[in-house]
Amino acid sequence: MNVSARPKIRLWDYIAGSVRLVRMTNLVIVVLTQYLTRILLIGPRHEWKAIIGNFDMFLLSLSTVCIAAAGYIINDYFDVKIDIVNKPERVVVGRYLKRRWAMGAHQVLNVMGAVLGLVVSPYIFLVNVCSITMLWFYSERFKRLPFIGNFIVSLLTGFSLLILTVHFPANRHIVFIYAVFSFFISLIREIVKDMEDIKGDEAHGCRTLPIIWGIRKTKNFVYLVLLFFVITLFIMAHALDNGVLVILFFLLLAPLLFLGVRLYQADTRRDFRESSNLCKIIMLLGLLTMIWA
Repeated sequence: MNVSARPKIRLWDYIAGSVRLVRMTNLVIVVLTQYLTRILLIGPRHEWKAIIGNFDMFLLSLSTVCIAAAGYIINDYFDVKIDIVNKPERVVVGRYLKRRWAMGAHQVLNVMGAVLGLVVSPYIFLVNVCSITMLWFYSERFKRLPFIGNFIVSLLTGFSLLILTVHFPANRHIVFIYAVFSFFISLIREIVKDMEDIKGDEAHGCRTLPIIWGIRKTKNFVYLVLLFFVITLFIMAHALDNGVLVILFFLLLAPLLFLGVRLYQADTRRDFRESSNLCKIIMLLGLLTMIWA
């Protein structure tokens, strides 16, 4: 009796798997965020058509996307066993894409990101190389350690805005405030995701905050981060003597308070996933305030 052959992977499955692997939706958000920052915060706003058509801006954003995509690939490469437990339906490496091809794609995208950054500016190149290095060590080692992995990802999220000020320095103080906003909300989301993924992480020897502290103490830590987050935003807005920013951040208190309540009520993996998605919504709301900043 012949053993049934392993079903062939359809082209559509391969394409869909590759899109999931590089988190295409997240990459689109990165591009939109950078262009909104460039137009609305750095400006001048009335030259938005010229900004959209600016070749340096295009290359800078493309380099960021290449490095981010490479980071997602290498993260999944190292996390296949954990993801089989936590998110089996999202596993791509080893199912649709061979491990050696994933590593090859990671290297090609990193080289592209570094070279594109160098075309724009040697300083952009240095930032990109640092980001590539941090993403590698995050995926290979730091993600499995308490807090440092969360911190690195959040720092790189803030860098995706700050890198614009390296080549376009106007109004960098306002961009810095939004980079801080992105850092904090990303940090909160990363810790919430660790609570969501505690089962698979613990099974494979990770030492994230929920594993070493437990869910309750980790929640208390997130509350402290939330409080420090809010205080920092208002101090920075007040230091700039920007009343509009103060009002905008005051309006964001409502969804942040709702996040705190939902996190307090969270008990199941689904609850923590909803809190993580709420962090995404708050980040988008924060970015929308750029219109009036």
